[in-house]
Amino acid sequence: MEVKVDVQPEEMNSNHSDTSQALIQDRDPKRINKSLKVTFEDVIAEPPSVRSYDKVWLWSHALFEVARLWFYRFISLLLAVPLSLAVGLLFAVLSCLHIWLIMPFVQLLLINMHWIRTVWSSILNILISPYFSSIGKCCGRITIHLEKHEDR
Repeated sequence: MEVKVDVQPEEMNSNHSDTSQALIQDRDPKRINKSLKVTFEDVIAEPPSVRSYDKVWLWSHALFEVARLWFYRFISLLLAVPLSLAVGLLFAVLSCLHIWLIMPFVQLLLINMHWIRTVWSSILNILISPYFSSIGKCCGRITIHLEKHEDR
């Protein structure tokens, strides 16, 4: 028994194309940069009592949007690749340190420090707990009644 599956090159390209289109369209899928949705109206606003000329307002709006878009593109062109390399390296080092150094050390402390936990709980139960229990019993009978008096 033989099973053949023919995959058309168009299907493979369309599937890959759909995935890359989804990555290009939704660049913040977890919405971690919600606060960066800054528009002209968020930054510059004229109250009704003070207004510039309509053309000045329109040109200011257009120049703000164009400058914001193109300077972002230019700066990201210069910095995106080196910074993503540096951040990727940083997270790789931090992950490696966490996995191979920090967690084994924490587990070592948790295993070997059981006696300190026992001594600390004994100190709390013998010295600290009776003191606060006494204060609680002394202050437990205090009641506060609030009344509102109306002056006539």
